[in-house]
Amino acid sequence: MSIQSVGVIGAGQMGNGIAHVMALAGYDVLVTDISQDALDEALSLIKRNMSRQVSREKIAPEAMDAALKQIRTTLKLSDLGHSDLIIEAATERESVKQAIFEDLLPHLKPETILTSNTSSISITRLASVTDRPERFMGFHFMNPVPVMQLVELIRGIATDEATFKACKAVVDRLNKTAASAEDFPGFIVNRILMPMINEAVYTLYEGVGSVLSIDESMKLGANHPMGPLELADFIGLDTCLAIMNVLHEGLADTKYRPCPLLTKYVEAGWLGRKTQRGFYDYRGETPVPTR
Repeated sequence: MSIQSVGVIGAGQMGNGIAHVMALAGYDVLVTDISQDALDEALSLIKRNMSRQVSREKIAPEAMDAALKQIRTTLKLSDLGHSDLIIEAATERESVKQAIFEDLLPHLKPETILTSNTSSISITRLASVTDRPERFMGFHFMNPVPVMQLVELIRGIATDEATFKACKAVVDRLNKTAASAEDFPGFIVNRILMPMINEAVYTLYEGVGSVLSIDESMKLGANHPMGPLELADFIGLDTCLAIMNVLHEGLADTKYRPCPLLTKYVEAGWLGRKTQRGFYDYRGETPVPTR
């Protein structure tokens, strides 16, 4: 199947990044959200991010102009029904994602491929609430989407080979690299990354090191570009906690137990950069550790 049109569900951090790269690759993109303000902000952010790419000579001004013309927005989920490929990038809650797919089903073309950008939720379970589990798979971009080169492609138990090949062709057209992952909690990246972040929070919780010493140790001692606590703030502590809960529940192993301190930060609403406070306080000119 030749994919020409892409529907993106959710105009947040991941959704606007997906729309950005899809439009630059020449796809017709339709983005939906429940909020017009979210859609307007997404378009504004995409324009700013593309302008930055132009200033750094990553893309030509003509490519930016052409890409922006490829993106449309709508408040009606049903409008996405005519898309060849739909990528769900809503909040990381299984009940929300399932409800979206159930609402979308009556409006879909028979050949439309459904995918989810979920970072950890079972693709097989999400596919089971649709009428096309064979045409359903995980399409997991890394954040920030325009910068990161990897895309995890996750097959559910029923995903057919034609669907995988069609999604792999999209990744190739984006000039990104596809990693094929099996449908187990966390897939590849988060199965490895999130326990490391959780262990860094335990290291802080147990007083082994401060926020700064933990992050500096991993940056200078392991050559990581960003410390684990700084990275957690960037991802969102609520997202980190949600993924750790999926790993803990799905694999039934105590080594995946979320650190109580991570839970406490989320309960406080200190979710990282998006709320201006997490393991660092971002309200001043430079981030300041909160512990």
